[in-house]
Amino acid sequence: MGQESQDFRHLMGEVEPLRRGQGRADPGHKRRGPSEAQLARRRDAEAVGEESNFLSDEFVEPLGAWDPLAYRGDGIQTGVMDRLRQGGYAPQAQLHLIKVPLERCRRELFGFIRDAEAHDLRCLLIVHGRGSRDDSPANLRRAYLDKWLRQFASVQAFASAQPPHGGLGATYVLLRKSERARAANRERQQKRRG
Repeated sequence: MGQESQDFRHLMGEVEPLRRGQGRADPGHKRRGPSEAQLARRRDAEAVGEESNFLSDEFVEPLGAWDPLAYRGDGIQTGVMDRLRQGGYAPQAQLHLIKVPLERCRRELFGFIRDAEAHDLRCLLIVHGRGSRDDSPANLRRAYLDKWLRQFASVQAFASAQPPHGGLGATYVLLRKSERARAANRERQQKRRG
């Protein structure tokens, strides 16, 4: 046995190899759930987010399985809406809500739109699914999404996605340009003009 091998054995001490089929070492303690303090912080954070969430949770009728989602706000040109419907704007962020309970959808959508506004994103894709029956949970989720998106002042338009992005089970959302983005646009155009 070489010196390196002896040094290695000395450093390793009385280590035993794992038994076959176990696949991982036993750390010696079981995983504990969150502490009471962590749970309290989580409840506080959810409460703060809930206070500012203005999205209505009042009842809505489910959408038909084949009804597309579509909304065009005031001042949005028909050409912009057509381009959105055709997938002409590349989605900059996606939110997946398939099989997500409605209350969680409400929270996640609110946070997603607020984050997109903060990062000056313009086009979003929300994947929500579509049921084959009119009264399916997926179609109820679509109906709430239709209602909630209209409640954001920053949402200029939305339309059901093209098949490669999810078809009727997904929605493109076009947000209003932020003041920062408009200022940057004006600056670029002034530089071009010389």
